[in-house]
Amino acid sequence: MTTLKAKLQDDLNAAIRERDELRSSTLRLTITAITKEEVAGTTKRQLSDDEVQKVIAKEAKKRREAADAFEQGGRPESAERERAEGLVLDAYLPKQLGDEELDGIVAAAVEEARAAGAEGPRAMGAVMKIVNPKVAGRAEGGRVAAAVKKLLAG
Repeated sequence: MTTLKAKLQDDLNAAIRERDELRSSTLRLTITAITKEEVAGTTKRQLSDDEVQKVIAKEAKKRREAADAFEQGGRPESAERERAEGLVLDAYLPKQLGDEELDGIVAAAVEEARAAGAEGPRAMGAVMKIVNPKVAGRAEGGRVAAAVKKLLAG
């Protein structure tokens, strides 16, 4: 078992002992998603910590989207629960990049792409190839894409 998955399991056991319903249900769902990912495909495999982190990030994103949907649907108590679950999962993810840090990384990547001959909005793919490995797990793809578009456009 990977160290991150083992930490999730240990935290789940602690939450159950403490009778923390929110934390235990959130961790249960996350561990289930990790297990589902491990058995997906033709052979069962053990996920690395990076892969486990990606599953956790996907689950956290689901919680944010669900909270927005509940908010728009007029169900603030359900939205609040989803946000609380998202906060539980955020504790297992790396610290997200701030806007200034992200803009700096994107600006450097745009310059690197221009040096390689990529210009204008068509350079989006080249810039994203440079930026994605640098921000992996620390910024959502939509935020990165918006920052790249903003810099390429103006």
